[in-house]
Amino acid sequence: MVKKIGILASYNGSGFETIQKAIESGILNAKVEVIITNNSNAGVLEKAKNYGVKSFVINQKLFPEDNIDLKIAQTLKEFDCDYIFLSGYMKKIEENMLKTFPNKIINTHPAILPSIYGGAGMYGSFVHQAVVKNGEKKSGVTIHYVNENYDEGEKILIKELLLNSDETAETLETRIKELEKSAIVEAFEKVLNR
Repeated sequence: MVKKIGILASYNGSGFETIQKAIESGILNAKVEVIITNNSNAGVLEKAKNYGVKSFVINQKLFPEDNIDLKIAQTLKEFDCDYIFLSGYMKKIEENMLKTFPNKIINTHPAILPSIYGGAGMYGSFVHQAVVKNGEKKSGVTIHYVNENYDEGEKILIKELLLNSDETAETLETRIKELEKSAIVEAFEKVLNR
């Protein structure tokens, strides 16, 4: 049976594209049903259109009277999503989402968890800058389920890489982004085949 995936993204949604390509090439037996963003200028909206995936902008500005967390959860439920993937989604996942989709919300983090490189404020280039500054020998990608605390949910998969002696935050970010693509696909293969 084809599993239905909902995507939450704040910017470009490169993780969505990774999943979509893996679906199209027959690696993942799934379908991206819907994309929700909190940013009306997000690049992911154009990508959704190109792939023919329905998309919505849901934020407090557009829906000042609504509980945004509840509205997002209800929208994903309407599309009958089996799993939710956070593709660079910059909002904390709240109670309604966690209750509606227990152990079904998946996030990717650009470091090895658990570590000092997780938690509030540790995302994107901030992680890579800290890893390089601290002289770490390795970094990686962690794909994990989401719970009420940032980056503390059950791990699905960890992929590691060794830092080069001349590594910069920029080169590390590029390498981690590449590693992340294969990690996302591998993690979904694992989850979908359970």
